[in-house]
Amino acid sequence: MFGPARRLLLITGPNMGGKSTFMRQTALLTLLAYAGSYVPAEYARFGPVDRIFTRIGAADDLAQGRSTFMVEMTESAAILNGATSESLVLMDEVGRGTSTFDGLALAWAIARRLIEGNRSYTLFATHYFELTQLTQEYPEAVNVHLAAAEHGGGVVFLHEVREGPASQSYGLQVAQLAGVPPPVIRAARKHLTDLEEQAARVTRPQLDLFASNDAVISSGQDAQPEKAGDNAALLERLRAIRPDELTPRAALDLLYELRQEMDDA
Repeated sequence: MFGPARRLLLITGPNMGGKSTFMRQTALLTLLAYAGSYVPAEYARFGPVDRIFTRIGAADDLAQGRSTFMVEMTESAAILNGATSESLVLMDEVGRGTSTFDGLALAWAIARRLIEGNRSYTLFATHYFELTQLTQEYPEAVNVHLAAAEHGGGVVFLHEVREGPASQSYGLQVAQLAGVPPPVIRAARKHLTDLEEQAARVTRPQLDLFASNDAVISSGQDAQPEKAGDNAALLERLRAIRPDELTPRAALDLLYELRQEMDDA
């Protein structure tokens, strides 16, 4: 599973698919082997492991006055400050306790630090699919996923670790299994379809964790060079805007107005 060319495994897949179980199993097998106990496997080979670090679960600490996110970041900080190249690190859903972009940015930076700085053997479970791009920059990072399949309108968990990233999250199917009322599932499915259609109508470059802002802007401009002349007046309006002088409501109204002009161009 791990080796010189496989130091960080990015684990994707649906909730209830077995990501956390797979991670805990790895840590427990390591403990059993180092205690000289029987390891329930046909074959197992363990290299030197000095410590096992874990960031699993979501719970606040009311006694200490710490929120769920604060607990998560405190534990992550302890790992980043203490893990070595011979440590086994388990990171489960880092960044989920805050906003989407804050959480994604933190998860991405923590994963990079574990690869570049700590160089620990790391199992990194996440629902941020953008993190699977890390394998493009770091050969030591590998994508794996817990397999699942749709059947009869539901989802079947195969409990099998496969190479590559997951194809989807099966969030609605898992919610259905949990007993969420059918009208709520139907409403969520309809809203999901609307969101996907809305996203498909918006022309924008795909979020790239490794592209600079200049590269993203350049990509957007190169995609439709024939509209440069038509948008000259629109660009002049953008240059005349003073963001610091706009109220949030005025800024939102202006954004919708500019977007409508772009659609009409």
